Amino acid sequence: MAQPNPAVLADPADLTPAWLTDALQSAGYDVVVSACRSEAVGTGQMAHNERIWLEYDRNDAGLPATLVGKFPSPNEESRASGARGAYRSETRFYTDLASDLAIAVPACHYGAIADDEATFTLLLEDLAPAVQGDQIRGASDDEIEAAVRNLAGLHAPRWDDASLHDLDWMGGGIGDEYVTYVQMGTPVFLERYRDRLSDEDAATLQAFADGVKNWVERRPATPTLVHGDYRLDNLMFESASDGVRVAAVDWQTLSVGCGGQDLAYLLGNSSPPEQRRAHEGRMLEAYREEMARHGVALSAERVHADYVYGTFQGPSITMLGSLGVGQTERGDTMFMAMASRSCAQIRDTGALELLA
Repeated sequence: MAQPNPAVLADPADLTPAWLTDALQSAGYDVVVSACRSEAVGTGQMAHNERIWLEYDRNDAGLPATLVGKFPSPNEESRASGARGAYRSETRFYTDLASDLAIAVPACHYGAIADDEATFTLLLEDLAPAVQGDQIRGASDDEIEAAVRNLAGLHAPRWDDASLHDLDWMGGGIGDEYVTYVQMGTPVFLERYRDRLSDEDAATLQAFADGVKNWVERRPATPTLVHGDYRLDNLMFESASDGVRVAAVDWQTLSVGCGGQDLAYLLGNSSPPEQRRAHEGRMLEAYREEMARHGVALSAERVHADYVYGTFQGPSITMLGSLGVGQTERGDTMFMAMASRSCAQIRDTGALELLA
């Protein structure tokens, strides 16, 4: 990417009308910002979001009165984790990929990242009155189904597209070090949360670490774009006359992989196990229908097999994610809910057999 002008901001406190004017004009918008203010919004673990109110002297582009700015996390540990490719992936997703996909995401009005890859700025569409999902509380069946159908808009457009492997800026996914990360991170996670994990869940997580190499080797061959952290906290919901609308945010874990990883991760973490068991079959069929609507015909058996394989996305992101960001009370509660729900999903689907 060309070096941004003006320079990207590390701290939203540095937002000024002049900077916003320069940034938006550099993106092709004929505007002059005369005043601005902002306040923190959202519950991001690896980055920081601000809602920005703008006043214009000139707004021939018709930009809205509010935008959402995304910046590096003020937490040193989270920021260092983001600088290892996550900030780059999210910025490039919005600038390079989003417009060619069918998944609903906020429009990007400006996106740039500095050479250090630890400093980036995004100016995104404010999706209000849509509200962020709550990973701990869970979601209704209608909300989950809307998220499932939206997910097909990510997977189908680039399904089995070999050129995805040419996107060398994309971080995350299952790289050469992934097995080592899981094997080394699991005992640290189990020790940190030993008083909050059941013995059964701890054994499931350890079984994943013991067999993770086999899981990686058995990954289905058909590649597609994978969000990697497609869960309620990264989804914005709005009720409308035609049903629930949803848009996906937080693209820092974008990778190439098996679409079942996103699908299983969403279903396994969005509700208590009893709710997931009741609607699981319906949600898999909704995904299959929506993939077909976008031009990708999949058998029910294929969708189910990819889903079972993808159940291990839950412990993967839960353990590695919790160890890679700053520790907070809400974060700990969220990670424990995710660990418990995904472990139950793994056992229910018989996915442990994939590790043998």
